[in-house]
Amino acid sequence: MNHATKTGAAGAGPCGLVLALSSGLLAFERVAVIGLMGLVSFLILLNVVTRYTGTPIYWIDESAIYAVVWLSFIGASAMTRLRLDFSVGMLTERLPPMGVKVARAIATAFTVLFGLMLSYMCWLWMDPVGIAAAGFDAKAFAGESFNFFYTEHTQTLNWPTWAISLVIPLFAVSITIHGLANLVEDLEFVPRRVYRGFPMANAEAAS
Repeated sequence: MNHATKTGAAGAGPCGLVLALSSGLLAFERVAVIGLMGLVSFLILLNVVTRYTGTPIYWIDESAIYAVVWLSFIGASAMTRLRLDFSVGMLTERLPPMGVKVARAIATAFTVLFGLMLSYMCWLWMDPVGIAAAGFDAKAFAGESFNFFYTEHTQTLNWPTWAISLVIPLFAVSITIHGLANLVEDLEFVPRRVYRGFPMANAEAAS
């Protein structure tokens, strides 16, 4: 379900595509955040009950931790698009309206730059080309590159670490898309959108 309403006709072309990608991604993130919050609450409640009854389940703690990690990254991505991330207004509140717009655009550009740099670091870290060249043989890849990322497993769930860590490159891509969407709005290429599914998404400070 799309919770966005346009404040005007969205621009066609690349700007419209970026906004469409961002809106679709935000709708997915909203569902994911709700689901993960429910999962974390359930795991914590289950942990309390099982410990109280003297039959603790050893893997619940780790499951709750990883659920919170995924919730944090996905929530941070959504907050970026909603402009609910941290901001400092000591300078911008003293600037004229045009200065505020410029400061907001510069700050948003830095968000995009951060997303691109994080994406590049994840590419180097996970080395998809290297693991593919090794025939997706994690041990052979580790022996050649000394990168043991694909051979490690979590302590109690015994899940592959790379699967848990996928949230980081996903966050890098999503924050880049949301940053680009915010940037084309800040540059006034397209009207700014209001998302009714997020009642707090009306921050006006430069962020």
